[in-house]
Amino acid sequence: MLHLKGRVLVGPDDVRDELWVVGGRVTFDRPVMARDATTVTGWALPGLVDAHCHVGLDAHGPVDAPTSEKQALTDRDAGTLLIRDAGSPSDTRWVDDREDLPRIIRAGRHIARTKRYIRNYAHEIEPEDLVAYVAQEARRGDGWVKLVGDWIDRSTGDLAACWPRGAVEAAIAEAHRLGARVTAHCFAEDTLAPLVEAGIDCIEHATGLTEETIPLFAERGVAIVPTLVNIATFPRLADGGAAKFPRWADHMRRLHDRRYDTVRAAYDAGVPVFAGTDAGGSLAHGLVAEEVVELTRAGLPAVAALSATTWGARDWLGRPGLTEGAPADLVVYESDPRADVRVLAAPRRVVLRGRIVG
Repeated sequence: MLHLKGRVLVGPDDVRDELWVVGGRVTFDRPVMARDATTVTGWALPGLVDAHCHVGLDAHGPVDAPTSEKQALTDRDAGTLLIRDAGSPSDTRWVDDREDLPRIIRAGRHIARTKRYIRNYAHEIEPEDLVAYVAQEARRGDGWVKLVGDWIDRSTGDLAACWPRGAVEAAIAEAHRLGARVTAHCFAEDTLAPLVEAGIDCIEHATGLTEETIPLFAERGVAIVPTLVNIATFPRLADGGAAKFPRWADHMRRLHDRRYDTVRAAYDAGVPVFAGTDAGGSLAHGLVAEEVVELTRAGLPAVAALSATTWGARDWLGRPGLTEGAPADLVVYESDPRADVRVLAAPRRVVLRGRIVG
């Protein structure tokens, strides 16, 4: 039994003085044997959400179980207790049996066009097979499917869409028929409108948003996960590829230069924005606090940036926060994260499934 005293941020404006954890679940009613509880003090938030993360993946492809475990533990110790795994070639179902590891919502394996993505990451297929592979990954995942919407086209030397519109429309319709939502990796501008008009539910990165497409996203309620800690790598990537693909390199630099303006414009227009790090490819795990800081640098108010990794993100993914009877997944901090989101980088206590794990 745990007794949390201090300030419990059930919601951005719903602050309680205490909560109890009994049998691994949250209650706001004082239990009979309250004096036997372990007391924890501080400011509590629901367990943080990394809405774009890859457990079981590194820069070269799938990794073994011990490496996947280390990735998940790194996220957990940073306060991330819920992960939307946005594509992994590894089978990480065994994580679900571990009481000490974060909960994972899987999108199956990436689905990419042949030779149009990072080697060893994705199913690489042609458009005529897209519906079948989307159906396969919808059944394997936890309610999400991940497409690679655009990538460099070596014949033109720049970013280009990977799929014909008709193939995407049929694939998204099939995913929805099977009860799954669809998201897509997208950097470029021209990729976005056809995907949104085809019914996609979310876009990862979304660096190509413009004043023409942002209203479409807002009207359709299509979410974005900007992964700004990943977008920060664009200049280095551009420098590495500039000699061979100068158009692509210049494009990547332009997308990077306006990244904050893009995210702020989307937020101001009412586009749902959620926090994700893109950890597990070339990025380290445990960066969710840094991503929240990046969202504030883009101009999101502190409470909105917090919601992108707590209350709002959990609601979007259909997972409870700190409500009566919910699983006790929470993080405790020394001070109010609404006043300074940088405190997320230093959890005082991490409670997972009602147990102190960090």
